[in-house]
Amino acid sequence: MLTAHSPTLALQHTLVIPAHVSTLTYTHNGMLILGSDDGSLRLYQPPGIKVTKAVRGLEHEVSSVIAIMPSISGFGHIWVACGSSVRHFRLKMGVKTHSDPWDALSIIQVGENDEDVVNEARAAAHLPHENRKTLAFTTDSGTVGVVDLMTKIVQRMKTQHSSICATANFVPDRPSEIISGGYDSALLHFDFRQGMLLSRRVLTSLLQSSTVSFSPPFILCLSVSSTGAIAAGTADGQLWVGLGGDKRNSVKRTRKWGGLREDMSLSKRIADGPVVALAFLNPTTVITSTLLGNISQHSIRIEGEAGDWRVDSVSLTKTQSIEKVNALAVHGKNITLGGLKADGKGAAEVYEYDKAV
Repeated sequence: MLTAHSPTLALQHTLVIPAHVSTLTYTHNGMLILGSDDGSLRLYQPPGIKVTKAVRGLEHEVSSVIAIMPSISGFGHIWVACGSSVRHFRLKMGVKTHSDPWDALSIIQVGENDEDVVNEARAAAHLPHENRKTLAFTTDSGTVGVVDLMTKIVQRMKTQHSSICATANFVPDRPSEIISGGYDSALLHFDFRQGMLLSRRVLTSLLQSSTVSFSPPFILCLSVSSTGAIAAGTADGQLWVGLGGDKRNSVKRTRKWGGLREDMSLSKRIADGPVVALAFLNPTTVITSTLLGNISQHSIRIEGEAGDWRVDSVSLTKTQSIEKVNALAVHGKNITLGGLKADGKGAAEVYEYDKAV
């Protein structure tokens, strides 16, 4: 229950588009980019609600958008994952709509074939934009890989997930290490320069209640904090938090990132349905959304011994027009969710976050 000192989310405005919002992201200076299942991108400059720029005709659902080197104006270089490829666009001043997918400066095939769809692509968020020269990607076949954006060379890890790989991210301060999560309920930790699997963790279901569905703990989303903690959301409603790689736990940096250590992790059932999107607001706070739009905040408490650690959760709100959530992004005090409305259109709801006092 919310109190006078609880965090709040206040809806600022809702953007409605003809197609489902499949992904969304912010640029460094707060431009909001929506990707949709009809192969389109729309750019907005909040608090404005009019489309500033657009890319259309990409032929496949947009699964990820990455702003690598935006200019001061907010326009610049973006990479778009759609179908089995990632595409590089330069959004030019004075050009509102790029209607030809071949306007792309480059198209890199990262899936093993045309049917091997890219589920997510990420750059290293902890690096300055000008240093984000590598993308991590995941595909339907279970592949985890990276793309060197300078050489266009694609490297796929030899160890794969045994089912769909949904999500991946970089480990802060370890430029060659990535973490991935998949529908095999596994978290895999790689050094991609060596092509090696460094560690692995398989999540298990928690005790079921009579009201909870029996979905397996498929890993649907993950986020890594600036200090090296990891949070993952699962199809059976779990929030899993790995703290073995969190720099706050040790003054001395260890040789190996221990983010998947079982003895330094927490798991909590936070929902009766899939946790489809999450993000760290800061090293100790995670925001999550369920498929049906229930948004919650989770505070990670690591005082004392590992056995005393806990996650304190508070429900914030529920999406007002989005019936099914696909994506979540954070920029400053803005938290935006995107997905599908009941009438089949897409929507993005932009909230202002006010932390507890």
